[in-house]
Amino acid sequence: MGQLPKTSERVWIYRSARNVEREFRRERKRIAHKLGNPRILQIHFHTLRHWKATIEYARTKDILYIQKLLGHKSLKTTLRYTQLLSFPSPEEYVCKAARNVEEAKELIEVGFEYVTEMEGVKLFRKIKTSYIGSL
Repeated sequence: MGQLPKTSERVWIYRSARNVEREFRRERKRIAHKLGNPRILQIHFHTLRHWKATIEYARTKDILYIQKLLGHKSLKTTLRYTQLLSFPSPEEYVCKAARNVEEAKELIEVGFEYVTEMEGVKLFRKIKTSYIGSL
């Protein structure tokens, strides 16, 4: 119950990477036209790989993890993927404090990240929306 109908033993419907690329280009073009945004046509598979590396690095701050994630032998190659990342300055964060578990839970649910604890108060931060829009 709740499963999709099985029409084939194949998990992946494309026979080759060329077909995947062709379908990606077709969908990218359709979406760019539908949204009236020609910049979408500048997105490629490799763009998504750079994006994933940058987001994961921002989340973990662990360049060796990113190197392993991307399968790079050289750290120099990995650094090329994350070079566009600029960290926000302290004034580009919204900071909040939680005195109990319920307050901490609420902050996490709206996107705040835990930073540290001082004098029994847990401190959280979130990047301001205006900073994200400037990236």
